[in-house]
Amino acid sequence: MEIRPILSSLRRHKLAAGLVLLEIAVACAILCNAVFLIRERLERMRVHTGIAESELVWVNTDGLGGDSARSLIERNLAALRGLSGVHSAVVMKPLPLSNNSMNFNPTLDAAGTKKGPNIGLFLGSPGYLRTLGVTLVAGRDFNDADFLGMDQWLPQSPSMIVTRALAEKLWPGLPPVGQAFWVGKKRFDVIGVVDHLARGELRGSDSELAAMFAAQPCTNLSSLYVLRVDPQARDRVVREASDLLLKRNSEMLIQNRGTYAEMRASYFKRDTSMAWLLATVCAALLVITALGIVGLASFWVAQRRRQIGIRRAIGATRHDILRYFQIENFLIVTGGIVLGMAMAYAINLLLMKHYELPRLPWEYLPVGAVVLWVLGQLAVLGPALRAAAVPPVVATRSV
Repeated sequence: MEIRPILSSLRRHKLAAGLVLLEIAVACAILCNAVFLIRERLERMRVHTGIAESELVWVNTDGLGGDSARSLIERNLAALRGLSGVHSAVVMKPLPLSNNSMNFNPTLDAAGTKKGPNIGLFLGSPGYLRTLGVTLVAGRDFNDADFLGMDQWLPQSPSMIVTRALAEKLWPGLPPVGQAFWVGKKRFDVIGVVDHLARGELRGSDSELAAMFAAQPCTNLSSLYVLRVDPQARDRVVREASDLLLKRNSEMLIQNRGTYAEMRASYFKRDTSMAWLLATVCAALLVITALGIVGLASFWVAQRRRQIGIRRAIGATRHDILRYFQIENFLIVTGGIVLGMAMAYAINLLLMKHYELPRLPWEYLPVGAVVLWVLGQLAVLGPALRAAAVPPVVATRSV
């Protein structure tokens, strides 16, 4: 079938064809960027924290103060360890994905001339690596001698354990155990390396730049109790641990509590909502685009009944009529896709500039094109079949 008659017909219906073409272009631009954003959100939500998520519960209190804080906290921990289903209990701060992060910028020399990256700080009482379930891949865990007091927010112990990601960034190609960095005038030495540990707040490619430090329970380390438990006992232990802490400390306030799964879900709540919102927008946009194509094709079938009848009378088959409408729709959709790809790229540039999003991968464009081509052919199929079913005799009576 020649394309020229189809193009000639479209030129006689510029407004209607142009509106559908613009609708398809907008759908293509939004669809490509929305699917890309959905994938970005889903990738972010799949972050590997490196801890035993299914076995952790937590209770966040208003903390304990005074000179007796350490002994009170240690007695609280001993009582919590006595609960059925509890394997270990510690105080620490923060937890990965807790939406609360302690950060610092070290220097890589004593003179303070070589600046290091922003690093997430983890601090915990004896046994907190074992409680978290992190995997040690080099060096050793903290021992009893490493758990000292604190100078404000810094531990007195010079020992630290870093993530593999931080070790590779600071000392590429070198064995990390034995390396050091400085915070102010204080030197900290690497005694071990863990495989993965996500920070309290994700920071893109820097989300696993973290260092772990040891400290005795104290006023600054007294509010977050973390317990490793049997997975089937999590909900019960959360309730019993809260009740136990309140019973032992009558003036204590429980600010929050829950399983780690609930903490993770809370952290990604906005991402989940955004992904569903964008998916809904995509679905609605595709439905509206399909309805626009169906409406235009139905209108043209009604307007061309006479021409269809004439073509049938001079020998055109039903397949010819069906193919005519499908090719016509394909040309409109293709024009919309070409314009939509340019719009998609422009929208992505704006998102990169104002929201620091990565560049839209090129493979999203042909995928969006295929989706819209298929949608266009399916949407026009009903009106095209009705056009092909017009009997020649009925159509030519009006000639």
